[in-house]
Amino acid sequence: MTTLFSAILLSLAAISCGNNTTEISGDNVATASDNRNFTSKTRLADNEAVRPGIEVLRQSGFEALKGKRVGLITNPTGIDNKLKSTIDILAEAPEVKLTALFAPEHGVRGNYVAGASVANETDAKTGVQVFSLHGKTRKPTAEMLKNVDVLVYDIQDIGTRSYTFISTMGLAMEAAAENGKEFMVLDRPNPLGGNKVEGNLVEPASRSFVSQYPIPYIYGLTPGELARFLNDEGLLKNGVKAKLEVIPMEGWHRSMTFAETGMPWVLPSPHIPDPSTSILYPATGIMGELDYVSIGVGYTLPFKLAGAPWIDAQTLSERLTALNIPGVEFRPLYYKPFYALYKGENLNGVEIYVTDKEKAPLSLIQFYIMQELAAMYPNQKAFDKATQSRINMFDKVCGSPKVRELFTRSYNVADLSPFWNKDIDSFKSRSEIYYLYR
Repeated sequence: MTTLFSAILLSLAAISCGNNTTEISGDNVATASDNRNFTSKTRLADNEAVRPGIEVLRQSGFEALKGKRVGLITNPTGIDNKLKSTIDILAEAPEVKLTALFAPEHGVRGNYVAGASVANETDAKTGVQVFSLHGKTRKPTAEMLKNVDVLVYDIQDIGTRSYTFISTMGLAMEAAAENGKEFMVLDRPNPLGGNKVEGNLVEPASRSFVSQYPIPYIYGLTPGELARFLNDEGLLKNGVKAKLEVIPMEGWHRSMTFAETGMPWVLPSPHIPDPSTSILYPATGIMGELDYVSIGVGYTLPFKLAGAPWIDAQTLSERLTALNIPGVEFRPLYYKPFYALYKGENLNGVEIYVTDKEKAPLSLIQFYIMQELAAMYPNQKAFDKATQSRINMFDKVCGSPKVRELFTRSYNVADLSPFWNKDIDSFKSRSEIYYLYR
């Protein structure tokens, strides 16, 4: 990967309905109240990597943070293209005062396992206080923010609603607004691209940390674009609005795969080891809530499989292939998980190949699998042995119990898909005014 040191000439997108959102890059500033259309026309040379927000901020001389006390929400994915942590970059930056770190799930240095509560502690390398946002407290408190002027968010997300980092971002934006603090997003790519939207909006009664805001399951926005959407659509608690600033990437466009960015991939959580896993996460993750079949967690292919001891792998593969699902192929697979569901058992199932992520109905793949298994094994339907707590989590991830209710009428995707797809067009229309990239 080529390191990027040359000066940048930027033309950046900054489209918004609100009056307190700013997008900056270098010396170019556009505010939402300008009511103008800005489109990022910059295309990098073939051997250059997309520049994430932290690199754009650095090349501006950290102008937006000079003289301010900075609280940073990040994890190991907050890096530049040479793998240097945003924590260390800001700690070393002249005229920037890094006064606090805020830890989402897994911690700022990635030293907590999935689901574990993160402790308040001191970062060993910088000596900066770390406040946990994944434990009893998920939203920064006034006490945590007393030595902070601006909260900065820099985390690589995977573009799926149930992944908790965007919930952390939204709650932190609320805290910033309520306590008179600024909020800044250092933008990063959506590895699912910026065109794909799937799933119904979260209903009010189904809001949770895995479905914090009324957005689709796959929402097609970068973290910066999503922050703009939440802020200016009045979706933060009590309609509060943060003083939001987004530092956009340079060189990213909506149809880009992560591999095309040339950026290094740092796993955002232990079971997302590479960008391709982020594409399969929405294809099996909902089904995985039921402890019904193994989805590859505990084996070497997390979120890329569906298997159980009782499945005929060849027949399931043939049935799924016969459905002619666009952009998806299946093959029989036999494996033994090292941990988690069915640990140490010989499993039979399918490996999922997404050959065209734009055409593939990613989030419906798992429902097709459950549909075919219900037809093959009428006494082994997905919800038959699920505990109430697992069913409740399934409903939360789906954003509505209606998803389960419609599907279980006959275990047929056709009963579910109209509800699942009903909000896609309207959400695209609402969200596209917040695009920073074309």
